[in-house]
Amino acid sequence: MSGWLSYFSGTRDTKTTTRQAIVGIREQLSMLDKKEEHLEKKIEEELKKAKANATSNKSVATAALRRKKTYEQQLEQLAGTRLTLEAQANAIESANMNAETMLAMKRGASALKDIHKQLNIDKVDATMDEIREEMERTKEIADAISNPLNVGVDVDEDTLKDELAQLEQEVLDEKLAGASHVPVHTPAGPSRVAEQRQAAAAEDDEEAQLRALQASLAM
Repeated sequence: MSGWLSYFSGTRDTKTTTRQAIVGIREQLSMLDKKEEHLEKKIEEELKKAKANATSNKSVATAALRRKKTYEQQLEQLAGTRLTLEAQANAIESANMNAETMLAMKRGASALKDIHKQLNIDKVDATMDEIREEMERTKEIADAISNPLNVGVDVDEDTLKDELAQLEQEVLDEKLAGASHVPVHTPAGPSRVAEQRQAAAAEDDEEAQLRALQASLAM
């Protein structure tokens, strides 16, 4: 248990021990491979010797089979040892990976804790209020920039409306005054036609008299 806590705390000794254990198991497995290969050769040799003496020298053949059986038992033991070592190596590697994972998670939790020490809900709310305030200020500045400039002119909108209303009334009054001065048209009736004919006849009579006078003077 203390070794696990030591590993979880990230000490160098535990990591080194774990690494050495895995390396040692792998080296032992490599030695088992060589031992198994050697035993398999010995078994093959004893089998050949037993076959060669099976009919000619049974005692030699029997001794060869006995040695072959011993080698086979040793080979079985090595196989069991191999399974144990491989299982142990896998367990150590799995535990090592779990420990590394937990260590990484512990460091991550510590980092989050340190970050959150600098933050609290009041600070977050205050920061968000500042952001909203600056965004509103930005919008006001943008609106001011986009509006047309009236440099040096301070105009009251109500005054402009009153002046426009006066101009409209003046235009209306002028139109009404112009309509009152239009001469009234009197349609020509029978009496008017008669008067026009009489005037034309009088003009013709005066012209005739003027021509007669001019002719007498010429004589």
